[in-house]
Amino acid sequence: MKDRHWFWFALIVVIFLCLPGYVMAEDSTVLNFGIWSLLPALLAIVLAFVTRQVVLSLFLGAFVGVVMLEGGNVFSAFLTLLSKYLVGALTDSFHAGILIFLMVLGSVVGIIGRMGGTKALADFIGRLAKNERTAQFAAWLLGIVVFFDDYANAVVVGPTMRPLFDKYNISREKLAFIVDATAAPVTGLFIISTWIGYELSLIKDSYASLGIAAAPYDVFLSSLPFRFYEILMLLFVLLIAFTGRDFGPMWHAEHRARTTGKLLDDDARPIAANIKMEQVYLGNKEARAYNALIPIVVLIVSSLIALWYNGGGPNLGYTFDAIRQAFSNADSSIAILWATVFTAIVTVLLAVGQRILSLQETMDAFTEGAASMVPALMILTLAWTISGVIADVGTAQFLVGVLSEHLPVFAVAPLVFLVASLVSFATGTSWGTMAIVMPLAIPLAYNVSPTITTLVVGSVLGGAIFGDHCSPISDTTIMASMSSACDHIAHVKTQLPYALAIQVICLILYVLGGFISSWWVLLLIGAVSVLAVVRYVGKPVGASNSKPSSDRI
Repeated sequence: MKDRHWFWFALIVVIFLCLPGYVMAEDSTVLNFGIWSLLPALLAIVLAFVTRQVVLSLFLGAFVGVVMLEGGNVFSAFLTLLSKYLVGALTDSFHAGILIFLMVLGSVVGIIGRMGGTKALADFIGRLAKNERTAQFAAWLLGIVVFFDDYANAVVVGPTMRPLFDKYNISREKLAFIVDATAAPVTGLFIISTWIGYELSLIKDSYASLGIAAAPYDVFLSSLPFRFYEILMLLFVLLIAFTGRDFGPMWHAEHRARTTGKLLDDDARPIAANIKMEQVYLGNKEARAYNALIPIVVLIVSSLIALWYNGGGPNLGYTFDAIRQAFSNADSSIAILWATVFTAIVTVLLAVGQRILSLQETMDAFTEGAASMVPALMILTLAWTISGVIADVGTAQFLVGVLSEHLPVFAVAPLVFLVASLVSFATGTSWGTMAIVMPLAIPLAYNVSPTITTLVVGSVLGGAIFGDHCSPISDTTIMASMSSACDHIAHVKTQLPYALAIQVICLILYVLGGFISSWWVLLLIGAVSVLAVVRYVGKPVGASNSKPSSDRI
């Protein structure tokens, strides 16, 4: 269907779906939309898949939600959407920090590319990565190394590994998947990260509601072996990389890239500017890998230091517990912004100090790199906008209420995992999901059987990361598409079957967790299941075509 037909189709659908607002207009003070609360998220997701217009889909989904909140008044809803939700998303200090951080990081990537550092680093890693499998392993390993924050992980791994993946004709969809699968799943598991303070506070408050003074860090550590989704997803990526097997839409994407050299579909719309890194080197000196490696190392190290400092590290001390506490207290958006600006300064000094680029050329590259982030920033802003609308229409509360009635012991953990998965997929936020589900899940588990509480805590955190990993309106999913220069909907379509396969295995494990208390037995069953899926569902992609591709950026 042509673009103009999709536009009119979307418009008609939105007009029709505004009707719930008019139906509820008689009592607009009662904001209990029931099943209609699913409408904004579902509309945004369906339209994004059907029309491939992510910005339009997110805006229309948010608009329908505000029409519901405004009792059917379309004019008032339009103004409220702009003034309250869109502006609110931009003026939130955390969001503003992330937006500036991404723009500055785009500038860093632009300068590194103009110096020839990106291509030189890729050539260096390429000498170590001898084929498609070791290249994918290198991306997986780098994703593990950048463990402390999912945002930093997503935006470091993609640009660093992109030229190497291009060299071996590995599809952009596969790169985006590996970036996404080693962002939130890795950060959620590590005991020192920007997530842990938030998770500990939710655990502590949930136990406090029962009148129990629990040690939240002990509960968190006890729940780690039951974080089946994160653990099995990381194993799945490793197996996919080494076996050379894929299935579903990812297989078709990989087969296309290996046999034709096309890293993207012909109709793909990458949500990052088409910067041809291997062609923009303007200096008169030989390109050096350290001109890319130094900024990457500076970004990682300075991020760790900034997180520690922002979280009150100088006042807490230098012990392991003090560092962990500092990371827990830190505002990650501000800390990473500090680190990125410092990295930008270092990168400018590298370019100008070595006389690779003039100051004017350096600033041109800085501006072009920032401009390359604009499409992604628009999508990210609208994703935050619709998240605010979804929170106000009560989507998460409806899902939790419907799915948490009268449960036997063995059904608690799988149902909580399913609820957390649905909420996170529908809302696109793992932290929001944790905030909604954790206070309900821990009292529920404790009242049914205290012995399954840590299992249920693991199911909440794992289910929350499922949606953060694969929802088309999740900020980390968008950032994975952006950093990989991949079409966003193509990224979601290709990785969703993989995420669902792991989710099904996790559901089975949580059911078994009601009967089997040994975590290592459950993980062994899960690992064997993942291996079986890769071996018997996946199939070899095919030989790589070594000819250069016009899709490389």
